[in-house]
Amino acid sequence: MRGVTSAAKRAGEMAFNAGGGAVNWFPGHMAAASRAIRDRLKLADLVIEVRDARIPLSSANEDLQPVLSAKRRILALNKKDLANPNIMNRWLNHFESCKQDCISVNAHSSNSVNQLLGFAELKLKEAISKEPTLLIMLVGVPNVVKDKKKRATVGPLPGVTQDIAGYKIATQPSIYVLDTPGVLVPSIPDMETGLKLALTGAVKDSVVGEERIAKYLLSLLNIRKTPLHWERLLHREEELCEEICSSDKKDNSLRRKRLNNSDAVYVQDLVSEVQRTLCRTFLNFTGNTVEESELETLIDMQLVALRKVFRIPHKPFDETQGPTSKKLLTLFRSGKLGPFILDDLPDASEN
Repeated sequence: MRGVTSAAKRAGEMAFNAGGGAVNWFPGHMAAASRAIRDRLKLADLVIEVRDARIPLSSANEDLQPVLSAKRRILALNKKDLANPNIMNRWLNHFESCKQDCISVNAHSSNSVNQLLGFAELKLKEAISKEPTLLIMLVGVPNVVKDKKKRATVGPLPGVTQDIAGYKIATQPSIYVLDTPGVLVPSIPDMETGLKLALTGAVKDSVVGEERIAKYLLSLLNIRKTPLHWERLLHREEELCEEICSSDKKDNSLRRKRLNNSDAVYVQDLVSEVQRTLCRTFLNFTGNTVEESELETLIDMQLVALRKVFRIPHKPFDETQGPTSKKLLTLFRSGKLGPFILDDLPDASEN
């Protein structure tokens, strides 16, 4: 895991992160929300701390950890459908070894939400026999979406759940869930952590800049050599070309459509072409990606190539980076590029 750790750290320290001005991670409304959460935590019988499964450590609110650790608590790693399942199991084992109850969930799946609520009721078993009414409190960073079918209002942008809202989930005894707005720590410790939060959508793109976030994503992919995992798509492309070229003339329209890879009609076609493009540029690059300046050159080449894939009209490079970055980030955040976990497992010696 050391290679991955250095990759994430190296990507976070690249020169492009120093540009674009200072980043104000902590919007004004979060200060009031943070105070409200602290006040209501005293009333909670159980806290469900919702983190992003792709960043199980970076999405923790360190400012609240001293208070949360003193409560009966469950860690809910949400968006597990977007996280690498093999590495996710290792994270669950890690938290178990730390004596911390933890479960991975997908808030858009009713079965997954019911599993979480069942776990919560199990944790409250002792309290249920003593209290007629119990309170569960949800806390987490912005946009680690809670159950969209409940009363809490959530959305695709961080900070949508700005009011504390409660709803009943069980009777006999009565169990209420108190939802809270997502809150970041007042001071994010380093640029790497901030970029992970931005890449996963916990920070508004306008705060950091879409181009900066997209370059961070590409630097991570390249340093980890992720494009090599998509090399099979290049071979598949060659096979399709041979298959189509040997077909009958009556299939000429199909031939034109399938050979024109930039004309991606379906999302999966687009995703495959993006993956092929990143792989092709990575394999064809003759520079030394260990050198930061050369890695930045590769990233710029990939953004130019992706502009063509996304069919963004030709303009000066600086004017096309924004739209290209936005489309790339959309594919990553929706899981189309594959499942990822950006944080690195701590060494066993650190537990």
